[in-house]
Amino acid sequence: MSLPYNLRALSKRLLLNRCLTGCTQWRPFASDTLGGRASDPDGTTVNVPSKEIVTPLPPLTQPIPELPPVQYARPGDQKNVTQVTRLSNGLRVASENRFGQFCTVGVVIDSGPRYELAYPSGISHFLEKLAFQSTSEYGERDVIFRELEKHGGICDCQSSRDTFVYAASADSRGLESVTRILSEVVLRPQLSTDEVELARQAIQFDLETLGMRPEQEPIVMDMVHAAAYHDNTLGFPKLCPVENVPKIDRNTLLSYLRLHHTPDRMVLAGVGVPHDELVRLAERYFVEGSATWESERVASSNPKSVDTSIAQYTGGSKLEECAIPVYAAVGLPELAHVVIGLRGCSHQDKDFIAACVLNMMMGGGGSFSAGGPGKGMYTRLYTNVLNRYHWMYSATAYNHAYADTGLFCIHATAPPTHVRNLVEVITRELFTMQSRPGDQELRRAKTQLQSMLLMNLEARPVVFEDIGRQVLATGERRRPEHFIQEIEKITAEDVQNVARKMLSSAPALAARGEIKGIPEVKDIHAALANEGRFPGNRRLTLFR
Repeated sequence: MSLPYNLRALSKRLLLNRCLTGCTQWRPFASDTLGGRASDPDGTTVNVPSKEIVTPLPPLTQPIPELPPVQYARPGDQKNVTQVTRLSNGLRVASENRFGQFCTVGVVIDSGPRYELAYPSGISHFLEKLAFQSTSEYGERDVIFRELEKHGGICDCQSSRDTFVYAASADSRGLESVTRILSEVVLRPQLSTDEVELARQAIQFDLETLGMRPEQEPIVMDMVHAAAYHDNTLGFPKLCPVENVPKIDRNTLLSYLRLHHTPDRMVLAGVGVPHDELVRLAERYFVEGSATWESERVASSNPKSVDTSIAQYTGGSKLEECAIPVYAAVGLPELAHVVIGLRGCSHQDKDFIAACVLNMMMGGGGSFSAGGPGKGMYTRLYTNVLNRYHWMYSATAYNHAYADTGLFCIHATAPPTHVRNLVEVITRELFTMQSRPGDQELRRAKTQLQSMLLMNLEARPVVFEDIGRQVLATGERRRPEHFIQEIEKITAEDVQNVARKMLSSAPALAARGEIKGIPEVKDIHAALANEGRFPGNRRLTLFR
């Protein structure tokens, strides 16, 4: 690789020698022609610093006169306390002031699919599509977007199984406009007939698109929750069922909003805003005035109170035999998707932190992402599954935590010919969770969890959601330092104990694709009680 460089150097030297021998008028470069060069008596040139003054400014090696002393930022300057205030209508206002030009403000609501017992499932899906549409003050969504664009703002709406979030990020000087928009979107939407119809068409398109994608995670996660919490609370689908798309109308939506989107079930959270200013704006826009469902008479036979049922874990199975689409450009074969779940911990449970550490120890991912340290290749699902069985295309652990329960599950994919082997491998890994972790393995999982927590909280929208969810659940927000210390306290015995509690529950099985020959959920339950081995099963080989 150095040959071209050597040839160029040799040619340069030959040219120099020819000039020295053949050109009698040649002389070395003088310092008066190029200010940065000088010659010695022997005729060779060397680089020496120029003493010529080229600027009236002092050199950078000397301090600039008449400048004030430099004051550097200290870590203590960034430790802002989360302040919480409850208003007269029950709305809680929580904020944390941070340095920066932009702010994130939003409303976190105790709402979601788990409360849709007396309603057609899919209302939350409709409300997502109807977010930031026309309101009593803003005639159409374009007016809202133009108002946000004046302050460089963006907005978003997302729902989970037990929480609904409206949020916007904009320049801090546009705080009043953002707060006014949020109050209109949350409390005073028009929900016109045309908007509901457009939302219906968008949901139909979503459902058709999900069925055409190779990625099946949204569908199988709905299925495993339906299997784990059969016909109650968290088992209700997040995606609107196809049969319910034509059933949901404006009256149904207003009836749901009247009970579940009340100020006492909301938290107005802000990051990068003064707390007193946010409280003043909340009193002006969220306390004064009435909501759409209060000023209109809603004709509906739906219930008069909120469903306060506690989630009941049942276990069970939900299987769907179908053809999973294959995209040739992706380079993946046809895959069967399987999820096996166990009852986990709520986010208020004393074992919650230990369950999070266990989730990091299991880890996982796709077989194409095992690229080296730092990408999860030391986790158990990599070392024991993805790096041993060539037919396993992905295996990932998930830890879903809710207010009163949780779900710990592993989602894995493989070609349909190996679906039974897939279930056996994942069942064995679930059973071995209760084995004592090594000191290095535990240390790595704890450090990775702490690192992930701190890195995520560097993003302002993540801090907003953390504040909103914590205040909604407990009325206060615990600092990241608290969780760092709690993670550090976790021992190997804590991880073993939480794994044993999970394994004492009945498993939940969800599968989709070509899944002929998949074991029944009762066989998985028996295997978990028999060291992860299925009755009468042959030994797995690495080369099948």
